[in-house]
Amino acid sequence: MKFSIKKQLLLEALIKVSKAISTKNLIPVLAGIKFELKKKKLTLTASDNDITIQTIIDADNSDDFKIESEGSIIIQGKYILDIVRKLPEEYINLEVIDELKILIYTENSEFNLNGISDSEYPNIGLEESKKKIDISAGTLKSIVFQTAFASSNEETKPVLTGINFNIVGDILECNSTDSYRLARKVVKLNKESEENYNIVIPSHNLLEFTKILDDDTDNVELHVFSNKILFKTGNLKFESRLINGTYPNTSNLLPDEALLVISTNLNNFYSVIDRVSILTSDKEKNIVTLETNGNTLVLRSSSAEIGRVEEKMVINKNNDEDIKISFSAKYMMEALKSFSTDSVDLHFVGEIKPILIKSTEDETLTQLVLPIRTY
Repeated sequence: MKFSIKKQLLLEALIKVSKAISTKNLIPVLAGIKFELKKKKLTLTASDNDITIQTIIDADNSDDFKIESEGSIIIQGKYILDIVRKLPEEYINLEVIDELKILIYTENSEFNLNGISDSEYPNIGLEESKKKIDISAGTLKSIVFQTAFASSNEETKPVLTGINFNIVGDILECNSTDSYRLARKVVKLNKESEENYNIVIPSHNLLEFTKILDDDTDNVELHVFSNKILFKTGNLKFESRLINGTYPNTSNLLPDEALLVISTNLNNFYSVIDRVSILTSDKEKNIVTLETNGNTLVLRSSSAEIGRVEEKMVINKNNDEDIKISFSAKYMMEALKSFSTDSVDLHFVGEIKPILIKSTEDETLTQLVLPIRTY
C-alpha cells in the first residue's frame, strides 16, 4: 500500500473515525484504525464494539490524493492521528513496507510504525437495510440536542441511558427520561416508514454521531436491525448497538389539563433561575421555589449556611389561580435551554404534579420536570 494525500483530507477522516477508538478495549486490534486502499478509494474503519465508524476518501483525479499501490493494514489510532495532526507539511506520504511496517514521511519528517495485519480485525459488515428511513441532518441534530440531556447516567437502568425512537408511519416520536424529567420531540418524516419501529439508542452514541456530521450534510439514512442501527450519509457510516429492554410508557406522565398556565420570556426566566440558584447549597438538586401572586412570579432559594435570595418578574397567566412549587434549578435550566423560541409556557397541575414546559412557537417539543417536596 502506498499513497500521497493532502494532510487536511486525511486528518478530517481520522478525527471522525477515531471517535470509535477506546483505550480501555480488551481487544488490542480495536485500538487501531483499519486502512483499506482499493478501487481508487481509501476506506478508514474504527470500532470499539459499541460503535463503528467508517469513512471513505475518494481519489477523484485531483492532486490531493494519489494512489500508487493498493493494500490494507491496521495502524494504531492514537499515533497516526497525532502524527498527521502535528506534521507541518501540506501533503503526507504513507507506505507499507515488509507487510507490517508503516512508513509515514514528508519532505523533512519520517515516522516508522509497527502495523497489525488486517486479518486480525473483526469482520465488520456495516450492511444496509432495504427499508431505510430518511431524516434531515438538521432534524436529527435537533432531536439529540433537545432530548439527550434528559437521559440517565445510571447503568443500573440501562434502557434509560438511551433515547427511545418510536416510528409509526411518518411520525417519529423521541423520548428521553431519567425518572426525574422527560424530554419529548415529535417530528414528521418526509415519507412513511415501511415498518414501525420502537428502539432505544444509547444517548452517548447519538451525541458522538451528531458531533461528526458535516455542517453541509442534508440527509441521513437510518437502517434499523434487531440489535443495531446504521446511520449513513455521503461517505460516512456510523453504526451503534441498540439497548435491549422495553422503554417505559412515558405518555401517561404528560397531564392532559393544567390548573394554571404561565407564559414568560424564555431568556428572562432562565436568567432569574440562574441567579436564584447561586445560593443553593446542594449543587445536584439546587432547589428553587416558584410562587405566583397575581401577575407576579416570585422565585426563591435559601441555604442555612449561605443565605437567601428572592427575585420577582412579571408574567402572563391564563386564570386567577396561584401556585407554589419547588424544583431542581439544574433540571429546569437544561429543559429551557432546549428551546430556541422567545417565550415558553409553564403548565402546572398541582404542587406535587409534574411541570410541563411547552412553546406555542415550537409544538414539536415538550419538556417535563418533576417537582421536589420541600416539607
